[in-house]
Amino acid sequence: MDSNAGVLSDVCVALRDGDSRSAKAILRERYPFVPVEKIVRRYSERQSMDLFMRDGFIDRYTGDRLVNPGVLRLLHVVLGDDFPAHANWKVSKTHPAFWELFPTVDHLVPLSRGGRDDESNWVTASMLSNQAKAQWSVDDLGWELHPRGDVEEWDGLSRCLVDYLAANPTVLDEAAEPHRGYIRRWLRVTKAALEAED
Repeated sequence: MDSNAGVLSDVCVALRDGDSRSAKAILRERYPFVPVEKIVRRYSERQSMDLFMRDGFIDRYTGDRLVNPGVLRLLHVVLGDDFPAHANWKVSKTHPAFWELFPTVDHLVPLSRGGRDDESNWVTASMLSNQAKAQWSVDDLGWELHPRGDVEEWDGLSRCLVDYLAANPTVLDEAAEPHRGYIRRWLRVTKAALEAED
């Protein structure tokens, strides 16, 4: 099979020879443009948490440990400017942990390539890995799928979230919105997921 660079090389040869018709034919046949449709995906926080627990809070593309989203936001609330968070993820105003350690739901086989939008095709990935992978397959990128982690060994600091807020109940009452509601939602699904694990 031709490498994609080889296809473009053949296209350029055809263009150099003044044959734009052949160049287009080569491109259409061997390296066609296929538009990627934007598909709206919505996962509940509970579905996401169940996936993160299933995968042991491991980025399945790197094998790195990830952290419960509620914990990351709680750290921002408690530590303020030492752990900044921007509402729109502005890199210059957001701690790198929100990119490197924030778990997301990713489609192993992209929907744009016929992948299913259900848990059989969902894997946990950091925000950074998810953004880098985009609509590409693991094979396209030369990545490997790492095995699931063991939530008994690493729970993404989920128990820490529950324990800290149980010991410090006023933290949430004093937190500004939207942080208060965000942390409460993740606390609720974290408690439910931990109870399901027990």
